[in-house]
Amino acid sequence: MITIRRSAERGHANLGWIDSYYTFSFAGYHDEAHMGFRALRVINDDRIAPGRGFGAHAHRDMEIITYVLEGSIAHRDSMGEVHTIGRGTAQVMSAGTGVIHSEFNGSDQLPGHFLQIWIEPAFEDVEPSYQQISCGPEEKRGRLQLLARPREGAATDAAGKEVASIQQNAFVYASELGSGERVVHTAAPGRHAWVQVARGNMLLNGEALAEGDGAAVNDEHTLTLTGGTGGVEFLLFDLA
Repeated sequence: MITIRRSAERGHANLGWIDSYYTFSFAGYHDEAHMGFRALRVINDDRIAPGRGFGAHAHRDMEIITYVLEGSIAHRDSMGEVHTIGRGTAQVMSAGTGVIHSEFNGSDQLPGHFLQIWIEPAFEDVEPSYQQISCGPEEKRGRLQLLARPREGAATDAAGKEVASIQQNAFVYASELGSGERVVHTAAPGRHAWVQVARGNMLLNGEALAEGDGAAVNDEHTLTLTGGTGGVEFLLFDLA
């Protein structure tokens, strides 16, 4: 069964310096029908003005993934990690027992566009950690590129490429498909999936998804994902 969460149905907040759409309840947007899906708790589609961002603030017991769509993001945290990352890099932070960080648009001239994702951890009070994973267009074109996987598994994908490790039984993939190009994902028995369209449009088992749409997938063994007119960039979450 596929249940579609349309882009226009999401929560929305525009504070001037940040324009955000919330797939699930977040901050001032509360919707009992959309509190998350499985361990997936937050997907925020953020557009941030040049030179603006979030000052130092704390997190704990959450797996936080920042996926850059346009521009760059400057990160600084209490673990001593200081980085500016652009398109082609995903940032993964396990907040664990607690971490303080700030996130700003890495440019004083250009706007930034990011997806911020929170996944609830399977284990609390772990040591915080920070990781960066490359995911350039050439790596995810025409295929599902693994970005993150459970920490107890290998820290690489099937091809030996390094991936991030998270404190949850979840696999996170990114892909870019041209018009008519397709990939197939096979879900193990009892697994679930969420597909989030970052840009463009696509078909998911024949169901049309547009930019900003998300889809919860239950009891579907095979997922066929096909790029629509103009192509698509999307994330796929394989969840327990």
